[in-house]
Amino acid sequence: MPRRPLAPETLQLIDAVREALAENVVGVDVQEKTMFGCHVFMVDGKMCLGVENDELLVRLPPASHAQIAEMPGVRPLSSRGLMDGYFLVGPTAYARREQWQHWISEALAFNPLAKATPKRKTGNKVSSKTDGKKPGDGQSPAGQGTGSGRRRTRAAPKPADADAPRKHPIFDSE
Repeated sequence: MPRRPLAPETLQLIDAVREALAENVVGVDVQEKTMFGCHVFMVDGKMCLGVENDELLVRLPPASHAQIAEMPGVRPLSSRGLMDGYFLVGPTAYARREQWQHWISEALAFNPLAKATPKRKTGNKVSSKTDGKKPGDGQSPAGQGTGSGRRRTRAAPKPADADAPRKHPIFDSE
């Protein structure tokens, strides 16, 4: 099933995060992926920031999870306590420029201390099971080598007016 197109507000927020990272991170590897149903920014191979609809996803120290979760406009990514340190920050909690900069700088400050997720093995389990089989061995040729089990990330769709610089609407009044 194809993904739904992102709302213009979401695209603007993604651009705002992209711009903030460009201003604050120099000489560091930054990649964009889709994870947890969010558009995330990986800094040095670790999830640091992201966007889900109109919310900012931030990764902060798990030790301060309970304290941060009590802040107005902030909610944990997982309600079951499975992802301590991951928060969705609502528009009311990043509405002013200093609030926005607080969340960006806190996520970037924690990033060097964050634990990186180990890389998955990229071996193709299905093809290793079927490598010795021939089309006449009970499998069709079309069934061989499919279903590698790997997830591929896609780049975010680029809007038609992508060349025009955009700001998030919360900063239009400043």
